[in-house]
Parts: sequence; C-alpha cells; structure tokens
Amino acid sequence: MNTEFEKQNIFSIGSENSAFAQYFVGKSYLNPLVEPGKSPIFLANVTFEPGCRNNWHIHRASGGGGQILICVAGSGWYQEDGKPARSLGPGDVVVIPPNVKHWHGAKADTWFSHIALEVPGTDTSSEWCEPVADEAYQAL
Repeated sequence: MNTEFEKQNIFSIGSENSAFAQYFVGKSYLNPLVEPGKSPIFLANVTFEPGCRNNWHIHRASGGGGQILICVAGSGWYQEDGKPARSLGPGDVVVIPPNVKHWHGAKADTWFSHIALEVPGTDTSSEWCEPVADEAYQAL
C-alpha cells in the first residue's frame, strides 16, 4: 500500500473482509465505524486493493433501503446495470437506490476506500449476483 493512500484514508483499512470474500474479485478490507446494533445506521469504511471489485449485487427493499457510498481515498469505479461506469475519487458521493443492480471497486492500478452506509428500509436484504466480467472491467 502506498503512503499517500494511507494518509488519505483517515478511517484506516481495518481487517480483511473474509466473511464476504466470496463476493469479491481480489482482497477487500472492512473497518466498521459504528458498532452493529448500537446505531440505526450501519457505517463502514471498505477498502479495495488495486483491481478488487465486488460482484454485481442488489440492495433489496420493499420500502426505503439502498446504499450510499462516500469516497474517501484512492480511485475507483461504480456502475449500474445497463449504464456506463462512473469514475470515483475522494469527495464523490453515490446514492444507490434500492433494487438497482450495481457493482463498485478499485481501479486496476490503485487502492480505493469508501464509507458504505446502508439506508434503513423495510424488508431489506442484499442479493449477490455474478462477478463483473474481467473483459468488461479491463476495458474501463
């Protein structure tokens, strides 16, 4: 990891995200910023090594729900199904509506961190789908 990224990533990388490793290409790290169950909103700093991205996924909800990403360090990508990928950097905010298929992760040559905020809702769940195709990712 490079020193500039470590300075920029004020929330630190936390621990390897082994519980969700099956849904990622490459290594990701998770640093919860609030203790689960002690806050109505779960916040965590998620860090992706270069080239790491999560699988396509959907934050399901019958009311409310979705996710908000607050980019804090490095450079990454966000893409909704059927739309072009969006380049992300520190200060960018992504509001992901519920029930929208999407993925996010680092660019191929840099680390990336964002704070993930799970928006409260009714009947919320995460549906994990297929990995982002290597050819599609490498074309970005």
